[in-house]
This record gives sequence, C-alpha cells and structure tokens, in this order.
Amino acid sequence: MAKKIVAAVIGAAVMGIGAQAAQADTLSDVKAKGFVQCGVNGSNLAGFGAQDSAGNWSGLDVDLCKAVAAAIFGDATKVKYTPLSAKDRFPALQSGEIDMLARNTTWSTSRDSQLGFDFRAVNYYDGQGFMVKKELGVKSALELSGASICVQSGTTTELNLADYFRANNMDFKPVVFEAQDEADAAYNAGRCDAYTTDASGLYSIRLKMANPDDHMVLPEIISKEPLGPAVRQNDSKWLDVVSWSHYAMVAAEEFGINQENVEEMKKSANPDIKRFLGEEADSTLGADLGLPKDWAVQIVKAVGNYGDSFERNVGQGSPLKIDRGLNALWTKGGLQYAPPIR
Repeated sequence: MAKKIVAAVIGAAVMGIGAQAAQADTLSDVKAKGFVQCGVNGSNLAGFGAQDSAGNWSGLDVDLCKAVAAAIFGDATKVKYTPLSAKDRFPALQSGEIDMLARNTTWSTSRDSQLGFDFRAVNYYDGQGFMVKKELGVKSALELSGASICVQSGTTTELNLADYFRANNMDFKPVVFEAQDEADAAYNAGRCDAYTTDASGLYSIRLKMANPDDHMVLPEIISKEPLGPAVRQNDSKWLDVVSWSHYAMVAAEEFGINQENVEEMKKSANPDIKRFLGEEADSTLGADLGLPKDWAVQIVKAVGNYGDSFERNVGQGSPLKIDRGLNALWTKGGLQYAPPIR
C-alpha cells in the first residue's frame, strides 16, 4: 500500500509539472507586464554584459535582450536586467524570476535536458582558454603541468579543465571560486599561476588587471563553448521569439541592412529583403511569431545587425579587439548563419 501511495504522489507531481509546462506562455506574460526580464552577467563582463556608473547596460548579450524587446514592443528600453552569478543563473530561469537568460552560457546536453532549458540560437561561438602573466615564461597550455589555476565553480569550465589535464597526463592545483570577481582578484594578486574560462571572458578580464599588457592569453582552445540564450522548456512560442530575434540580426548583416539604411532598404526589389522587412502585403511572418509585421525593422533600428553588435561590443570597435573568427558570417568562413526567413 505504501508503495502505491508513493507512486500515486509521484505520478500526480509529474502530471502537475507536465500541465504547468504545457500551459507555459511567456510571450503572453511578457506582453501583459510590458517588459522582458532578462538575466545577464552580474560580474560586469565587458563586451557581453556590463553596467556603467549611470546604470546603463551594454554588451553582446544585452543587445540580444534589447532585440527581443524591440521585436515585441518596438522599444528596446522595455527590458529589466537581473544580474546573476554563474551559480544563480539557472535557478533564476527555472523559478521564473527571469524570462530569458542571456549570460554567456554554454549550450550543452545536460543543460538542454536535465536542467529543463531550451537553447537554439548561438550568439557567440567560443572556446575555453588560459591566461598567464608574461613573466611566467609560459607559451603553451601544455607547459602548465603542476600549475595552480583559478577557475569558477558551477561552470563547464571547471569540468573541461580537469578533462584537459587528465587527457594530457598533467597535474594541476585548482583554485576554485564561486564568484567571478573573486577569481579575478585572486589571479591578479598572484594566488594562482593561470586563469581559465572562455577565451572571450579572458580578454575581458585582462582589461581589469592593473597592467593588462603584463598578461597573455595562450593559443590553445580546449573546448567548444557555443554561447547563447536559454529559455524554459516546453514554451515554443517564446523560444521562437528569442531565437529569431538573434537570427534577424544575422540575416540583416547577410542582406547588408543596418541602422542607417534600414528605411531605404524597404524600397528594395529583392523579395527576400522585402519579406524580411515586412514590406510584402500578404506576409504573415510577424503574426506567425506573435509579433508586429515590422518586428525585424525594429530590431535593426534598436541594435543594428549582428556584425554591428559584434564590432561595437567585442570587436575592433571595442577595447577587447576580438577578431570575428568563428563568429563571422558563413559566407566569410564563420559559423553565423540565419535560417531562411520566409
């Protein structure tokens, strides 16, 4: 009898969760409250999610939050930001505290299944690397055997670090911190020989050091880190809106559309461009997504195309000076690719 009762309770709980998931409609909730609650990096990660002294947020991830708001409301300011640590980001999304997570987060199997999230778009293709002080005389990660290495807990970085050293038969001493700011300070103070995280993060952290030129990022990339927005599972309408907001930025770059010429491009004779900008009289693309007809126009007006956002936040127009690399368009040897918008 006890087993039957336990089984019944578990079954009821599962049915309750399933019913709750089936009823998920974040897009309607966001429209009703009038803003997007976006989870971003709480450690002021330059280029991805950082807040200035006036309280203004900027970064590649922040631009995606703004793009989603622009697509829905025609107003990129209708976003409220929730700064989150690596440890707190997943509970915040699971609990409904935030509507979407745009916090340099790696898409992985366990996060896509076990944690109950959905990923689709990748707004930055990254990989894990190492940073050291030049005075250490190290030129390769393969020379780090026996080194102490600063790493943040609750990340894929911590797991990749152990895998890399084990695969190369090297020893290391992990110096683990829950908060990124703590890891930054420890490395800067010399408490560890090297610092490991996503390569993009290393370039950002390097700028925080007292003398950035005294530090170098080693050439090895030891993992694949596809970074992108996450939403809760079983909420396909919301996943569509978040994903296609990114794809619209990529498509705009493919079409040569930017903030300066978007109005002029409405006159284009190219049917793909006319469809993308909502200029085809019978187009239902916006309505099918639950968005206004000019949703893509509003995104471009608010944040520009993907290339604009990249260069402004992490590329040559930023202090980070990161090359496009894998984040170039597919037509230029990269991986950024928008599915057909039709």
